[in-house]
Amino acid sequence: MKLKSLLFALSAAAVVSTSAFAQQPIIIKFSHVVANDTPKGKGAERFKELAEKATKGRVKIEVYPNSTLYKDKEELEALQLGAVQMLAPSLAKFGPLGVKEFEVFDLPYIFPTKEVLYRVTEGPIGKDLFKKLEPKGITGLAYWDNGFKDMSANKPLHHPADFRGLKMRIQSSKVLDAQMRALGANPQVLAFSEVYQALQTGVVDGTENPPSNLYTQKMHEVQKHLTISDHGYLGYAVIVNKKFWDGLPADIRTQLEGAMKDATKYANAIAQQENEAALAAVEKTGKTTIYRLTDAEKAEWRKALLPVQKQMESRIGKDLITAVNKEAAALGQK
Repeated sequence: MKLKSLLFALSAAAVVSTSAFAQQPIIIKFSHVVANDTPKGKGAERFKELAEKATKGRVKIEVYPNSTLYKDKEELEALQLGAVQMLAPSLAKFGPLGVKEFEVFDLPYIFPTKEVLYRVTEGPIGKDLFKKLEPKGITGLAYWDNGFKDMSANKPLHHPADFRGLKMRIQSSKVLDAQMRALGANPQVLAFSEVYQALQTGVVDGTENPPSNLYTQKMHEVQKHLTISDHGYLGYAVIVNKKFWDGLPADIRTQLEGAMKDATKYANAIAQQENEAALAAVEKTGKTTIYRLTDAEKAEWRKALLPVQKQMESRIGKDLITAVNKEAAALGQK
């Protein structure tokens, strides 16, 4: 009887233990390098809210903004090693990882409008690009928009000749390097978290950013001039560690996909609104002179920068560049 009682007690304890273990939430660490009040930061918080609600607490999303866990040079390796489960790096980060096709997003003036951009990211081209990440242990979930980039410096930038000799901060990207060299500038690769201090101390003279990044990182305080050039695009890919993602229960994965779909709609919808608000806020400070290129000046910039597309064909793939340009031509926007 004593043995039966002991076995019963052990069995009951095991059930309780298993039940307690089953109730432990799955933790997803979501790391990113920008402020909470940017489109990406707000998108991450919205995903957390939607994911935890959809899974009824079975998943807990821990968001780490502003490079609090990893700088942008370190975060992809951390994801591959499983130290974090989710990131939203800029699309430029995948070139150095060996998936050079993603650098198509860095090409100057390749996306004349958001309509063309969404045809690419939401269509077969975007899906094919995500497949190329899988051998790297990465699953792509969504493309998040952060708008078109503008150039800033401590001198007016109205013509390509104005860039001559300037030290311009870029992300690590062969395309962005070629872009700055085409303008006569000297590209300098720096982590995003280091840019403000580099601008403040004169390590670099200028940089490129959508207005929301410029404003939330207070770069306008150390940049006297901002040119609304819309010369390039800055977007992000929300990605997860493939092994972790594939190992999730199927129902949870479905719920998270639904939450990501809704968070993506939200993040993309606010991107333009946030950039317009940030630009107005920069203008209001009076610290930075904002200049809008005339049609003739923009044509001059395009002429200087379009050769970068040809130059990068062997790196990115001529067929891919042609396919993106065809999407624009199909809409009559080239």
